[in-house]
Amino acid sequence: MNTDRIEKTIVLRAPRAMVWRALTNADQFGAWFGAKMGGVFTPGARVTGRITAPGYDHLTMDLVIDRLEPERLFSYRWHPFAIDPAVDYSGEPMTLCEFTLEETPDGTRLTVIESGFDRIPPARRDLAFRMNDGGWTAQMQNIQRYLDGLTGGGPGAPMP
Repeated sequence: MNTDRIEKTIVLRAPRAMVWRALTNADQFGAWFGAKMGGVFTPGARVTGRITAPGYDHLTMDLVIDRLEPERLFSYRWHPFAIDPAVDYSGEPMTLCEFTLEETPDGTRLTVIESGFDRIPPARRDLAFRMNDGGWTAQMQNIQRYLDGLTGGGPGAPMP
């Protein structure tokens, strides 16, 4: 079993340009991810957001935007499962989250890879990996629901 990276893939019934905006526009990203983001996603930018998910709404997330290759690749770095407000995670290595987009006959294939867990301190590595593995499964469903709401899509619906 690979403990350094999580990989999730989904085919979204939406054009690649629409998926790209949902990933790289801070407001749209926050709408499906569950955070109120502040700032603009540009390479090198540090963007913070307040988590809006019930039970986690006392937390903020901190992203460092890595790469933006229009309609192909978006990536950022963050501290995985950094949920204890009493802990300063700034001294820990960050993981890298990469979103790649590919056109398919049915829409857009979105692949998310989060890597770098083997560098996380051992005391919290396994829990961060397990929680983010489940989190990415949920986030793939969240972006699908978000885009379906924009397009009126869903299973069996034609792609806009």
